[in-house]
Amino acid sequence: MNRNDRAIVGLVMLGHATVHTYELSIPVLVTVWLTEFGTTEAAIGAVVTVGYALFGLGAVPAGVLADRLGSHRLIVACLVGMGAAFALLGLTPSSPTLGLAVVGLALVLWGAAASIYHPSGLSLISTGVDERGTAFAYHGMAGNVGIAFGPLATLLLLEVLPWRTVTLLLAVPAAVGVALALRVDVDETAAAEMGDGTASRSDGDAESRSDGGTAKTDAVDSVPEFVRGTRALFAGPFVAIFAIVILSGLFYRGFLTFLPDILGGFAAFEPIEVAGTRFAPDRYVYVAILTVGIAGQYVGGKVTDRAPPAVGIAVAMTSMAVLAVAFLPAANAGLAAFLVVGALLGFFLFFVQPQYQAAVAEATPSGRRGLSYGFTYLGVFGVGALGGGIAGAILTWGSSWLLFAALAGVAVTAALVAVVALGTDFGA
Repeated sequence: MNRNDRAIVGLVMLGHATVHTYELSIPVLVTVWLTEFGTTEAAIGAVVTVGYALFGLGAVPAGVLADRLGSHRLIVACLVGMGAAFALLGLTPSSPTLGLAVVGLALVLWGAAASIYHPSGLSLISTGVDERGTAFAYHGMAGNVGIAFGPLATLLLLEVLPWRTVTLLLAVPAAVGVALALRVDVDETAAAEMGDGTASRSDGDAESRSDGGTAKTDAVDSVPEFVRGTRALFAGPFVAIFAIVILSGLFYRGFLTFLPDILGGFAAFEPIEVAGTRFAPDRYVYVAILTVGIAGQYVGGKVTDRAPPAVGIAVAMTSMAVLAVAFLPAANAGLAAFLVVGALLGFFLFFVQPQYQAAVAEATPSGRRGLSYGFTYLGVFGVGALGGGIAGAILTWGSSWLLFAALAGVAVTAALVAVVALGTDFGA
């Protein structure tokens, strides 16, 4: 990588790790809020879903702004907003009704701020970095560092501090991130100016596309251009990618939101006492599953340089369907069987993400890349946020078995879309 590539990768790794530190600390806090406010999974699921939905719903306007204003300043704004949201959580009153309302407000602020990151960061990689596949791999790994060690830090802090103090401390990494991000200087269009590489393995450039996309000529600067750009995106293979990312998001949020709570119901993960301190193994197993995702992100990113993304998506989603069916039987069979199934599910849950990120880069012109990733994360985190609410409802009025059967159905559907709709477009 050249100097500009390294600077961009460093910036997006910082932003990605911070976003997911907060995102996956929320399910850990859910277990605390259930007790603190004496409410149900359905109620907490609804509150969390609103914040997570904004994480995706804000992605489209954020993508438009990334194309128009550039990604660097938006990443800084994202870090500022997320830090403020977690600081607000630290000020939550003890009243159940008012406290739950403040939690909801803080999560709305977090979701709106966090929604800025993915369209900005991924657009920056796709237009500024020459070695895009490797950049996606490192970017994904950084996200998983946040995904795994953010919740781990939250768990360890909760062992010794009140949860409100913990959330105040969690606001500190965002402040540090802002200070570091302001010191970075990057050329956001270096790769686009050299021919973009949008067609990837065929060595074509953006100008060879039927929609005539080039580096900035397709940037969205008005409502009519937004409408035209959106129509152009959904007239091609992006419509299938959008369906896949919605299904992936439903699985992701439906699986992770209540995972610590689900694991706590198994005898193998009952709380234990060590040296007078009570530990909850289920929460640490949750962190372990997320940690395996680091490898999944890295391998998934590397595979995008060697195989069509449709193949990677189909393999990942099929594997996730099988593992979802096996998850609860493995947990009942004993710790060894569960760790194998849990680790594999953690791996493929994150392996698929660089695959659909690469699919977007190959299917869209660079000038609409921010808009493209905006819609992508509208699907993943906006519509996909419904997975948390659906999971909460299923667990309240159904069972864990019904939840994992539903997740398997979602994954099978995504695999079929990848094979049927994307196979021809991406050489599968």
